[in-house]
Amino acid sequence: MNDQCSFIFSEELLKYKFNSDHPFNQFRLKLTVDLLHRLNALDPKQIVPPRMATDEELSLIHDPSYIEAVKMAGHGQLPQTVAENYGLGTEDTPIFPNMHEASALLVGGTLTAVDQVMTGQSLHSLHLGGGLHHGFRGKASGFCIYNDSSVAIKYLQSKYNARVLYIDTDAHHGDGVQWSFYDDPNVCTLSIHETGRYLFPGTGNVNERGQGEGYGYSFNIPVDAFTEDESWLQAYTQSLKEVANFFKPDIILTQNGADSHYYDPLTHLSATMKIYREIPKLAHEIAHQYCGGKWVAVGGGGYDIWRVVPRAWALIWLEMTENSNCSGSLPQEWLDHWQGKAPVTLPINWDDPNDMYKPIPRKAEITEKNLLTLEKALYPIRHYQKSESS
Repeated sequence: MNDQCSFIFSEELLKYKFNSDHPFNQFRLKLTVDLLHRLNALDPKQIVPPRMATDEELSLIHDPSYIEAVKMAGHGQLPQTVAENYGLGTEDTPIFPNMHEASALLVGGTLTAVDQVMTGQSLHSLHLGGGLHHGFRGKASGFCIYNDSSVAIKYLQSKYNARVLYIDTDAHHGDGVQWSFYDDPNVCTLSIHETGRYLFPGTGNVNERGQGEGYGYSFNIPVDAFTEDESWLQAYTQSLKEVANFFKPDIILTQNGADSHYYDPLTHLSATMKIYREIPKLAHEIAHQYCGGKWVAVGGGGYDIWRVVPRAWALIWLEMTENSNCSGSLPQEWLDHWQGKAPVTLPINWDDPNDMYKPIPRKAEITEKNLLTLEKALYPIRHYQKSESS
C-alpha cells in the first residue's frame, strides 16, 4: 500500500492562539512539521494549504448567532456578559483578535482534508491543526471555539452521503462530536478517554450509547486514571476492530489527541510512545479493510508540546506514508535546533525508556477495571451478534 497522502498545513494555523500562558499551543504544529522535514519524510508537494470554512459550512453545526458572536468577539465588539453566554472570554477560551478567522481556517483545514480524500486526490489526509472536539452548537468549550470534526462529518454526509466512523483517542472525552450525532445512525462515534470522574468534560460514561435512531451508535470506553500501555491498547484494539466490523463505514475520521502520555500536564494516564505507534497503525489497517483506504486524521489535545506531541504526531504521518524511518534516535539536527529553546530536556529517541516512571501499585486492579468497562461498552455488539447467530 504505497498510498497517496496529503498533509494540510500553513503557518497561518498558528494564529489560533489564546495567549502565551495558555496550555493550548499550536507551536506544536511547527515542531512536528520541522521534525518531519528533518527526516526527509514530508515532500513539499504533499503539503496542501487549508482554506477558510464559509459561514454556511460552519452553520452545518454551529448556530448563526454564535458565529456572529465569535466574529464580534474577535474584533472587540462583544460585551463580556454576552460573551460568557457563548462560552467566550473564559479561562479556557479567552477572546483573541480575529478569532473567527483563525477558527474558520482550522475548520476549513479539516474540510480540505475531507475533499482531498473524497475526490480521490489523496487516499489519506492529515490535518494536525484540527481535532477541536469540545465545541457545541452555540457555545465554545474546552479550548475549542468551532468543532471542526463535527462540521466535517456533517459536510461528509451532506456533500458525499458518507457513513462516518469517528474514532477519538484524546484523553478527554469527545463530547461535542458525540452530542452532535447522538441520534444519528449514520455516524458512529468511538471515544477512548480517561474517566470523567477526574477529568474535563466529565462525560463519556460507558452507558452513553446514543438516543432514538442513533441508539447503539455511540461507544465510550472511559479508562481509569494511571492506565498504562497494555491496558489502554487492549481497549483500543478490541473496540476499534469490533465497532468497525459492526458499523462498516465509508470513511474513518480519527482524532489524535496526544495527551494520554505520562508526561502530559493536564491528564492522569500513564501511557508511553508505544500507544502512539499503534494508534495510527490499526487505523490504517481498518481504513483499508472497510473504506477502500479512506482516512482523514486530525490532531487534538496534547500539552507537552516539546517531548510528546512532535513524536506522536509525526508517527501518524510516517504510518500514513509507510515510512519506516521512525526508530532509534531522533534527528540530531532537530534536537540541536530546538533544545536551546525548549524549557525541558528533549527526548533523544523515538521510544520512551522502560523506566520512565516508578511501577504503578494498582496496575492489576486498573487493568481488571478497564477490562470490565470494555466488556460493558461492547456488550450491545456482542449481544446482537449472538442473537443473530442463534
